[in-house]
Order: sequence, then structure tokens, then C-alpha cells
Amino acid sequence: MAFTLYSLLQASLLIVNAVAVLHEERFLRHVGWGSDQGIGGFGEEPGIKAQLTNLIRSIRTVMRGKGTIFSVIIIIMILMMS
Repeated sequence: MAFTLYSLLQASLLIVNAVAVLHEERFLRHVGWGSDQGIGGFGEEPGIKAQLTNLIRSIRTVMRGKGTIFSVIIIIMILMMS
């Protein structure tokens, strides 16, 4: 299997889908990455844990509908190629 732009797009879509389906109460809170974890004070730089939690929450918000559309397009392209 060759490393192409299409395979990179497909791999990134799979990773984004994996992040988008993480459930905060069922999974993230059990490993200590809930929304109430890592809240800093005023003027403090957020830590890496808080930044990753915000990134996960942002991906879940933005890709909820768009991720489904992109996934369907990729699946159709895979079916047409094989």
C-alpha cells in the first residue's frame, strides 16, 4: 500500500472520528480528563491536559455533523475504487 495524499486524508478522518465519538462522562472522566478537571486560576496558562481537553471538546462540537458527511464521501470513494 502506497503512502498517498488520499491515504493521509483517510487516516486523519479516522483519527478525527475516533476523537469525535469519545463520550465525556463514560470515558474521559474515568481517565481524569473531564471538563471539570484542570481548571486554572485567572491569568494562568492552561496546562497541556486542559489544552487537550479543549481540543477534544472542540473537535466533538465542530465535527459532529460534518464528520458524518466526510465519512460517507470517503466510504463512497472506497466502494467506487474497489
